[in-house]
Amino acid sequence: MNLVKKSLIKKIYKKRPVDSHKGNFGNLLVIGGSRIYSGSPALVAMAAINSGSDLTMIMAPERAANIAATFGPDIITYPLKGNYFSEKHVNDVRRVIEKYDAVTIGNGMCRESKILSAINSTIKFLKSKDIPCVVDADAIHAVSKNKILNDNFVLTPHAIEFKVLTGKKPPQEIEERIKAVEKAAKKYNCIILLKGHIDIISDGERTMLNKTGSPYLTKGGTGDVLTGICGALLARGVKHFYAACAAAYINGKAGQMAAKKYKESLMAINVIENIRKVVK
Repeated sequence: MNLVKKSLIKKIYKKRPVDSHKGNFGNLLVIGGSRIYSGSPALVAMAAINSGSDLTMIMAPERAANIAATFGPDIITYPLKGNYFSEKHVNDVRRVIEKYDAVTIGNGMCRESKILSAINSTIKFLKSKDIPCVVDADAIHAVSKNKILNDNFVLTPHAIEFKVLTGKKPPQEIEERIKAVEKAAKKYNCIILLKGHIDIISDGERTMLNKTGSPYLTKGGTGDVLTGICGALLARGVKHFYAACAAAYINGKAGQMAAKKYKESLMAINVIENIRKVVK
C-alpha cells in the first residue's frame, strides 16, 4: 500500500509567482459552531490560514462567531442570528458562496435533528454548485442518514464517526480496516479519510496510508485542525484525494512536532503553530 510522503507536500507548495495576488491561493468558507462550541470553527479557520488560505471566513451562530473573531484579526466572521445553525441560515450560505472556492462544514454544530436537517440542505446546495467541501464532526452524522454526496466531498471521520457512517467499528487489523474504508468510500461516493494511528485515505479505487502523527493527538480540537488544513488545500485547487492525503500528512507531522515539546499538555493550537514549519 502506498504511503503519503513529503514529496506530495513539495508538489503542492511550489514557489509562488512574483505577480501573485489575493485569491490566487484560495478563499475558504468555514460553516460551524454553536452556542456551546465556539472554539471549533476558530481552530478550523486558523489551521486553514496557516496552511496558506488567502481568505478565510467563519459563518457561525452569533456567540460562536463573536468569540472566534477574538482569536485573531485574520479571521473574518459572519454571525448568524440564534444559537444554532438552522434552515433559515442556508440562504446566508447561498448569498456568499460565490466568493469562496471551498467549504468546511460540521465542526461544533451539534446534532439536534433540526440542525442536521439544515446541514443536509446546505450540503445539497453545495453539491448543486459543485463546491469542494470537507464534511466533519456533526455533519458526518447528518449525511449518514442520506447518501447525498459525490466525489466533490471529503469526509474525515474518527472511529466512532466511521461507525455512524457504516454501522460498524473499523477493524483493528490494518488490511481489514483498509477494505472497510474503501467500501465506505464507494457507498458514499466520496473521499474518506479515516483518522487513526495510521490514517487511511480512499476514494474507493485509490488508497493511501499516512503514518505521521502522535498518540498525543487524541486531544479535542486536533480533528478541527485537520479539517482546516484540508479545506485550505481544496480552496487552492488541490484535487480532492490528494488534498486529503496531504492534510493527513501535514496535521500528523505538525502534531509530532507539538507532541515532542508539550506531550500531555498538547493543545490543538500547538499543532496549528507547527503547520508553518511543515509547509515551509
